[in-house]
Amino acid sequence: MKSVPVRIRPSQRLDDNLLARFERTHLRCRAEMEHWLEAVPHAAAMLCFKGNDLQLVSVNKTFYSSFLESSDPDAEMPYCQDWRERILEVALADNVSSSFELRRDGPLGPEYFSCTAGLLPSNEEGVNLILFTAMDRTSDRVTERNLRRELLSDGLTALPNRTGFGEEIDDRLRNTPWAGNSQFGIIAIDLSRFSRVNESLGPMAGDELLITVAKRLKSNLRQGDVLARIGGNDFAIFARLNNGLSDCLHIVQRVKDALNSPIRLSDLQIRVDCAIGCALSTSLDDDPDDVVRKAQAAVKIAKRSGKVEIYRNGVLKEAQRRFSIESRLRTALAQGDLTLAYQPLIQLQTGEITGFEALARWNDPDLGNVSPCEFIAVAEESGLITPLGRWAAYEAAQALSRWDAKFGQALPVGINVNLSPIQMARDDVASMFEEALRYSGVSGKRLTVELTESAIIADPDKARKLLVALKDLQMPIAMDDFGTGYSNLASLHSLPIDILKIDRSFVSTMLEDKDKQAIVRTILSLAESLNLHVTAEGIETQELAHALQSMGCGHGQGFYFARPMPENEAFDYWRARWNFETI
Repeated sequence: MKSVPVRIRPSQRLDDNLLARFERTHLRCRAEMEHWLEAVPHAAAMLCFKGNDLQLVSVNKTFYSSFLESSDPDAEMPYCQDWRERILEVALADNVSSSFELRRDGPLGPEYFSCTAGLLPSNEEGVNLILFTAMDRTSDRVTERNLRRELLSDGLTALPNRTGFGEEIDDRLRNTPWAGNSQFGIIAIDLSRFSRVNESLGPMAGDELLITVAKRLKSNLRQGDVLARIGGNDFAIFARLNNGLSDCLHIVQRVKDALNSPIRLSDLQIRVDCAIGCALSTSLDDDPDDVVRKAQAAVKIAKRSGKVEIYRNGVLKEAQRRFSIESRLRTALAQGDLTLAYQPLIQLQTGEITGFEALARWNDPDLGNVSPCEFIAVAEESGLITPLGRWAAYEAAQALSRWDAKFGQALPVGINVNLSPIQMARDDVASMFEEALRYSGVSGKRLTVELTESAIIADPDKARKLLVALKDLQMPIAMDDFGTGYSNLASLHSLPIDILKIDRSFVSTMLEDKDKQAIVRTILSLAESLNLHVTAEGIETQELAHALQSMGCGHGQGFYFARPMPENEAFDYWRARWNFETI
């Protein structure tokens, strides 16, 4: 291939005799060098650096067709300046080699070359021979760009995914001019009851619903806002806020308006409800990921409250604590670190201890004593309530068995075990209690199940079948927190319930509140009519105990009698009161 000069810089026009002069002074085997360049499978050129002057000596066919053939010798080629400067760095610094990437605008779009410049031995002082190669990487870069686009976007809606959302936010914050008082906000949107669409109409209908929602939301965005699908049925909006919360609430209203009209799926019209949570940055320096997490924490509260929620300080810490509790609780269940405490149930007329209520307790090495209200709520939310409930049932039955062994015969007491509505819906509860009784050798009459009114109302037919199965095991059934739910006389009469437990909210202040005292009397009268036993919770004073006794209440529990205590202390407490002290 004949050597071709190239214009390296606008101010320099190469001498036509350059190659001949270079051949006479530097390259005795010119033909051999041309053969070497042609042996290189990609673009290659030989350059000479002498006296601060860089000159092109020889090129192969690939280099000529890629860089020189279509070029006007008199035209300025900006991309030449890039690799010329890198080659000069090699020559001036006496670097053995250097690698870099060259980008130029081609007829079909950007073109990319992976370039190397390496020094060759030279016999003449002050003269550097440089081998320059350029490998076409355009197809690789296009493939990488396409793969990156797929990694950063949601394949169903073509919106940015969670990762792409973060990059879009970073790009807006870096490359968009912001006024001094500007801030940004994240609006998190959770589609309510989306799983029901999948279950009833199938996943294709669910996909169609998501696509339609995405289109509606996107059509209502302002210029510069970013919409992303960050989860299965979760969307998020990055919004520029010039007027703080008022701008944010304006966007929320646009979201509501977009989803207000029903969406047609097949022959059905579906109304989309959503929970919306918002978080506002305090400054443009805030970590966007942190603001997104705050918005997601707010939307969880919105799902419970049914209202638009704005993130408040402390909510994220609460969410992080719930996550820590869930993680530690999972470990505690696996390692057997939870215990049961037992609070006595007292026969108010005689003072006899007729049983105990088993209450879960957890002392974690890192979190300390965690309240049952806290970790049971987390267990129900995370699904850990099933293994937790199973552990409690087995452990309570085993405790009765150990007490019997200590006493030498079956104790005349039983244990009440709480049953969560979540476990009731997801677990085979009847089989669980059957196993607990069989493994412990305890009669079903001594293990009472306590369930709340909400567990029955959620699925009355399933609840009735379960209660019948538990009655087949001879287990008593207690309705806990009675008076706070939605029970009616028909459900009480039709279900095999044995005990009503009056909620402490009525009992603890009934001496000062005549209305609550009337409610307690009504419940006692109702229970007597239905031939049900009654236990009053929250008895904390002797006056309350005597008042309930005089009203005809059969049993009570509360701090006046005893606080929940460990298994061994509970057994000792029962044995010490074996003579049936009066209250």
